[in-house]
Amino acid sequence: MNETDILVNKVANSGLVTIDLEQYYPKQDLIEFDIKPFLFRELILKELDFRKAIQEVDWKSFEGKILCVFCSVDAIIPKWAYMLIAKYAQEHVADLQFGNKDQALLSLFEKTLRSVNWAIYKDQKIVIKGCGDLEVPASAYQTVCYLLTPFASSIMYGEPCSTVPIFKKKKAGIS
Repeated sequence: MNETDILVNKVANSGLVTIDLEQYYPKQDLIEFDIKPFLFRELILKELDFRKAIQEVDWKSFEGKILCVFCSVDAIIPKWAYMLIAKYAQEHVADLQFGNKDQALLSLFEKTLRSVNWAIYKDQKIVIKGCGDLEVPASAYQTVCYLLTPFASSIMYGEPCSTVPIFKKKKAGIS
């Protein structure tokens, strides 16, 4: 092999920074808590029955998990019912979210991504990793692009070897 036959890893030398949104995925399990079984005929919440049933829930079984509270049937649930669940869950769960798992995941990603200091990526060429083991919500990709755009010099989606261009900052003086 002579000097001209040397293989160059252009991806490694490209200066691309890869952001994997899976790193922002909640570490704790998300557990759904459906109010439906606590309703009379899956339609009406009776206060005394609800209070008794909620008191008897094994809240320790949710220890360290993210509890996603929702109702899977079209019923009118008074706001205090959610407050009562929060009261009992508070000392056991890692976090409490309103909605099913999918809705909670959207909320958690939004909260986490908005807490990141994206300014550290100023003038960087960013690739938002597109494939992985976990199902990252589409809204997370939208949010990260929105939050990175003021800082990054370019944003792409995919893998460094195969990307889809999303954004490229205009150079100063070019209209």
